[in-house]
Amino acid sequence: MPSLIDIRRRIRTVRSTEQITKAMKMVSAAKLRRAQDRVLAARPYARMLENLIADVSAAVLAEERATTQPLLARRPERHIRLILVTADRGLAGAFNSNLIKGAISFLEQHGEGEVDLVTVGRKGRDFFRKRGAPLVDERIGMTEKVVYADAVALARAVMEPFASGDIDAVYLLFNEFKSVIAQRLSIKKILPLTLPESARQVQFIYEQSPERLLEQLLPRYVEVEIYHALLESAAAQQAARMTAMDAATSNAADMIERLTLYMNRVRQASITKEIIEVVSGAAAVG
Repeated sequence: MPSLIDIRRRIRTVRSTEQITKAMKMVSAAKLRRAQDRVLAARPYARMLENLIADVSAAVLAEERATTQPLLARRPERHIRLILVTADRGLAGAFNSNLIKGAISFLEQHGEGEVDLVTVGRKGRDFFRKRGAPLVDERIGMTEKVVYADAVALARAVMEPFASGDIDAVYLLFNEFKSVIAQRLSIKKILPLTLPESARQVQFIYEQSPERLLEQLLPRYVEVEIYHALLESAAAQQAARMTAMDAATSNAADMIERLTLYMNRVRQASITKEIIEVVSGAAAVG
C-alpha cells in the first residue's frame, strides 16, 4: 500500500497536469476562433472563383475551341504525387494518426504505380521519413500560421512538374473542418483540373479571349485549393486539440477525485491502526 506522502505527491502531479491541459484548451479555443473565421471567409471566395472558371470554360466550349492548357492534360496515372497535410505538434487526439492511416491506405491502393510524397507538417514528415517513404519535398510551420504566399509556393512546386509531364496526377490529403467535434478526412485531386460546369445561362462578353483568361485563372485556382486546404487543416487541428485537452482535463479531475478518496481511506486505516495499537498497549499494561 502506498504511503500518504506518495499519494499526495501523485495528486499534486495530476493537478499540475490538469492546469497545463486546461491552459492548452484555452489557447486552442482562442486559435480555433481565428482559424474558423478565416475558413468561413475563404469559402465564398473559393466558390466565386469556381463559378468564374466555370463561366469562362463554358465560353471556350461555346466557341467550339479546344483548350490546350497544360494543367488540364489527362494522362495515365503512372506517377502520382500526394500532398499530405498534418500538424507540426501532437496532443490533438487522432488528428495526425487518421491522416497517416489515410496516406498509407492511398499508397497501398496505388501500389501499381509510382507515388511520392510532399509532407506539410512535422508529424507526417517524421513518420514517413523513418519508414523510408519517397519524400520529394517537406514544408514545416505552414499550418501554424497559414500564409497565402506559402500556398502559392507549394502550388508552383507541383504545377511545374505536372505541366512538364514529370508527374501525371496530384492529390491533396487533409482534414476538413466540419465542427468543433468533427473533422472529415478529405482526399482531393487537384491536378489535372476538372473544369466545373456553369449553372448560369448568361453569356458574358470578355475583354480578353476566354482562352487567355482561362490560362490565367487555372494556376490561381490550384493556389486557392491548396490555401483553402491549409486553412481547413489549421482549423480542424485546433478543434481536435481543444477537444483532446478538454477530455484530458476531465480525466485529470476524475483521477484527482479518486486519489483523494483513496488517500482518505488510507489515512483512516492508519488512524484506526494507531488507535488499536494504543488500546492494545494500554490493555497489556493494565
